[in-house]
Amino acid sequence: MPLTDEALIERCREAAIALLHANSTPHGVLAATRTPAAEARRYTRVFGRDAAICTLGMVVSGDPDLHATAQAGLLTLARHQAPNGQIPKYVDAERDEADFWYLGCIDATLWWLIAVRFLLARSPDTDLAASLAAAIARALTWLECQEHQRLHLLQQNEASDWADIMPRSGFVLYTNALWYHVKRQYDRPRQRETHYHGNYLFHPFGSHVPDYRRLRVLSHFVRRNAKNQALYLSFVNFSFFGEEGDVFGNLLAILFGLARGDRAAHILRAIAAARADAPFPIRVTLEPIGQDHLLWREYMGRHRQNVDWQYHNGGIWPFVGGFYVLALVTRGRGIDARAALVQLARANALNEWQFNEWLHGRDGTPAGMPGQSWNAAMFLLAHHVVCEHPIRRVF
Repeated sequence: MPLTDEALIERCREAAIALLHANSTPHGVLAATRTPAAEARRYTRVFGRDAAICTLGMVVSGDPDLHATAQAGLLTLARHQAPNGQIPKYVDAERDEADFWYLGCIDATLWWLIAVRFLLARSPDTDLAASLAAAIARALTWLECQEHQRLHLLQQNEASDWADIMPRSGFVLYTNALWYHVKRQYDRPRQRETHYHGNYLFHPFGSHVPDYRRLRVLSHFVRRNAKNQALYLSFVNFSFFGEEGDVFGNLLAILFGLARGDRAAHILRAIAAARADAPFPIRVTLEPIGQDHLLWREYMGRHRQNVDWQYHNGGIWPFVGGFYVLALVTRGRGIDARAALVQLARANALNEWQFNEWLHGRDGTPAGMPGQSWNAAMFLLAHHVVCEHPIRRVF
């Protein structure tokens, strides 16, 4: 007999906690369950962004061991922080070495700062705050060195954030949604400018014309050539930009306050209209970048991993589905959020609760590395917000 929705949700919560326990080490949580395949692909490391995102669910789980593992992961990353302040892409604790990716990894530092503040807000350990103070200051300084001094948005290379085989570069929505949140959390200067320029640059389709000439030139190419105005652009560079529909970046814009009011509501309507939440939440682009597109890069076809409707190029990522649930809650859509939580549980349940890394964007076929920690953790956070502590303000 099939499980009821309530029983399915509870079963997924239990499986998520069990998976996170299985993936826990004294150095933090691994990105995925230890298998020969995971070891060969280096998923058995403490990743900056993965461990930080996992912290969000682990500290609300009510499980003291998971809370301790989350804290251990943040401390491991801090111990391997670069002298300039950057948090590594991942740490191989057994070899005591850090990796910073091919073109750098900008979002590990952002997520680490977000996770540290999230954990400290839910922990009475004042010694932890003191022990991390210097690392926090270095991380903020490093990020401020990546900031454009007139636009107050972060700049980056392509393939240097979570979507690490996607051609987003210059000013990237996902990264700057995180940056705006970090600036607010840590009371950094020029928050209004980050919000204003982010909104104008990533959606420059209104009648307003900014004073800054270089901003006008950047947006000129978009206004003249863009065809899709449903979501914020995924990135803007000099004369080229992304309009594939970056669902994750747009969800973070809602959650972290870059998108407000009608703009936030319009984003969620566009995601629903594109059926990006089917068969499971959620597809990470509305449309893939095809091999005949100007933005296609040779590295996207490596191992045929990032072709249409796969991986970052239109695949379904259950951990991002957790952020979708949170965005629905933030907009007061509790019934829709609960329905999405049920579908998220179904995605994690595939292959006997395998918590697959990603699913095919059209038919939902499981793919990627099984035993993904951030799938489990984001389900716990979504469950906490929908079922245990219903609130409109998640962060």
